[in-house]
Amino acid sequence: MNTALAAKTTLLELNQRLVEQYEAKHPIADIVKQRSAFIDDLLQQAWKRFQLCEHPMALVAVGGYGRGELLPFSDIDLLILTQQNEVCDTTKARLSDLITYLWDSGLEIGHSVRTVSETLIQGQADITIATNLIEARFLCGQNALFDDLYQQIRQEDFWPSAEFYNAKKDEQTQRHSKASAFDLEPNIKTCPGGLRDIQTIAWVAMRHFNAANLTELVEHEFLEPSELEELIECQNYLWEIRFALHTIANRNENRLLFDLQRQVASLLGYEDATQLAVEQMMKRYYRTVRRVMELNQMLLQLFKRATLGHIKALAIQPINEHYQRRGHYIEVLDDNLFSSQPEEILRLFLHAIKNSNIQNIYAPTLRLLRKARRSLKGPLQDNPACRKVFLEILKHPRGIVAFSMMHKHGILSSYLPAWRKIEGQMQFDLFHAYTVDEHTHRLLLNIERFSQAEQKDEFPLGAVLINQLPKKGLLVLGAIFHDIAKGRGGDHSKLGATDAIEFCKLHGLNDHDGRLVAWLVENHLVMSVTAQRRDISDPEVVATFADKVHDTVHLSYLYCLTVADICATNEKTWNNWKGSLLRDLYFSTQRVLARGKEKPVDEQARVEEIQAKAQKELIRRGIKPKDMQALWARFKPEYFLRHQPNQVAWHSEAIIKHNSNEPLVLISKHTTRGGTELFIYSQDRPKLFATVMTVLDNKNINVHDANIMTSIDNYALDTFVILEQDGEPIVQLSRIQSVRKAIEKALATENPKLPKFRKLARIMKPFNVPTQVSFLPSIRQGTSMMELIALDTPGLLAKVGDIFYRCEITLLAAKITTIGERAEDFFILQTHDGLALNEAQKQHLANALNIALTQSS
Repeated sequence: MNTALAAKTTLLELNQRLVEQYEAKHPIADIVKQRSAFIDDLLQQAWKRFQLCEHPMALVAVGGYGRGELLPFSDIDLLILTQQNEVCDTTKARLSDLITYLWDSGLEIGHSVRTVSETLIQGQADITIATNLIEARFLCGQNALFDDLYQQIRQEDFWPSAEFYNAKKDEQTQRHSKASAFDLEPNIKTCPGGLRDIQTIAWVAMRHFNAANLTELVEHEFLEPSELEELIECQNYLWEIRFALHTIANRNENRLLFDLQRQVASLLGYEDATQLAVEQMMKRYYRTVRRVMELNQMLLQLFKRATLGHIKALAIQPINEHYQRRGHYIEVLDDNLFSSQPEEILRLFLHAIKNSNIQNIYAPTLRLLRKARRSLKGPLQDNPACRKVFLEILKHPRGIVAFSMMHKHGILSSYLPAWRKIEGQMQFDLFHAYTVDEHTHRLLLNIERFSQAEQKDEFPLGAVLINQLPKKGLLVLGAIFHDIAKGRGGDHSKLGATDAIEFCKLHGLNDHDGRLVAWLVENHLVMSVTAQRRDISDPEVVATFADKVHDTVHLSYLYCLTVADICATNEKTWNNWKGSLLRDLYFSTQRVLARGKEKPVDEQARVEEIQAKAQKELIRRGIKPKDMQALWARFKPEYFLRHQPNQVAWHSEAIIKHNSNEPLVLISKHTTRGGTELFIYSQDRPKLFATVMTVLDNKNINVHDANIMTSIDNYALDTFVILEQDGEPIVQLSRIQSVRKAIEKALATENPKLPKFRKLARIMKPFNVPTQVSFLPSIRQGTSMMELIALDTPGLLAKVGDIFYRCEITLLAAKITTIGERAEDFFILQTHDGLALNEAQKQHLANALNIALTQSS
């Protein structure tokens, strides 16, 4: 049997044994070391087999293999040390045969051949090579060569400790800037809080203390036994995930991709219960990386003191008898303060925000804070003195900065037990990009942003309202509690409102303030749903919303919470379109509240007002009054009520100048509500909506709003708000022309068939969103309101439009909302006879949609 094939077979058998041990819950550290020991043996035998022992060379393990840490598909990094710069042809041939053999055996080999002096030169020039060398481990060959290298890389002039620290710290900062610890598909090796952060601590320690491993840091009294235990526990869990990831992906995969997460969770032994298995796994993962990040921050700061001790000392400024500022850090002066007076745990953060020069906690103080946090017998909120300090923080202008620091260091969960339950809690979908606690943390930071002058352009209304709120702290409490009941089962808004009321009572807030906070929590989704999934041009929709918000104070609080919430969900959720919708709803509701319900809008007066303003603009453009009056006589009043005067003028001028019987397709050069307006004027025809949706889908354009209506003489007057995939308006002239021409061509085709659509993206495949069709009570006579929830597959709206056609349903308006992998769309419908759908028609439509969309997904 071929020796490489035999080695490959033996490796596969080893992999199987290790998987069996993994499933049997053997310690992961043993499994990692076993694989490394096996590779050691395989390489040592191969070195002999290819007769390399007689050559003046040494085989050295570097990198992760040098540490003796190998996962199933980890790279095997090797350094072959030679005595001379040039090796003879015989040696070259044998080395080539060795590497070929290792590759054929199924190993991912990375290797270099250098002399000791070449290795040192390259190591001094490259921090990555230097780091690999610090972990170098002798395997076989000439030991003297390795000893020479070993001694030289431990000389002070080979990357002095301070320089090494700075280089690794810069390297980590750069790595952290490329990803978040709370990514939906985190890289468990390189993300903040991942394995690299633990290794960075070890590397700096090895260089400074000449330590062989983390355990030696305890002997140097640099690391406390409990901190070592925590680091190893975190490392082992990350190893367990990485082992499962390699095994399932069958490759060196370090990203927890969506399509692998369920299988990884299963291999780790998680099972679906109240929470999905994948959510349980990811909750522990996110909590683990947060612990690593805190330890990493503390230990690297301590290393900085040790390695850079010769630099200028940080300036000290007294705060009071218990605290001082050291540079940009806050430091406690009494090691027993936190344990003897728990309220001082909170007062630490209060002092931090009272001095804008303070940016962080001094490492020795952080160590004391960690100990105090772990020794608490109960929640800090049970202590009246702590509650007093908490309220001081809440009322302080920079209170959110303190809450951000408290969240980072686990004090928010020490204060509020319910917060602990949402720490690290993820939702297995594409919409919620962060864990529940991190989302709430980002929401708080967004509220803080409203007050910053540089944010006025992005949040013009929020920047005004945040300074008009009677008590900003009530908004902050609403934010803290808005999602605090997620994961418990039941309606998290109602459960959170109950928690908020109890919290407010415990903290002595008056009944009015407590009810306002609870109302915000219970209704935190109402404004978003109304703006994005209801027809806010309909006065009844606005009136219903106005009834719910009661007054302008509640409206202002809810607006600020809603905008901050949307922006904190993921980086792609907020755009000008949503901002415009929410502002329009705010001002429409404000007018209703100011006018009072007893003065309903006179629709005829409103139509005449819009026509008058549009006519003034059209006359300025040279359009004759008789032409516009002849055109408008064909339009139903609804058209004017659903469009602004500038839109009416734009449409009218184009239609009057368009003498052809061909369809008219207009795409605005200026944004409408933060999007691009598409207007189609055409003799009405079957499948018009489905045809337009097909073209836009093939052009990779998102539709967010649709107003579908016909003139008295059966001409379509359809308006759409469209956006690029990144949420930006379509502004490039060539892009606009391409879309317009494609729609014109499609509308020229008689009775077009739906084409094949794009394949479902990889990231969408793990998700299953059951199609749900529900009908809501309609507030407009002669119409039916339908909500559709489905997987957001390519061509979804085109398929929906085709079903409407087949079921003889007329679409009047649509609100299109994509929430991650979920489409949550709202439609206003009626029969071809202009009536609301009866129960039989609703059932028929629901069945047709379920069949069509289930097959397509």
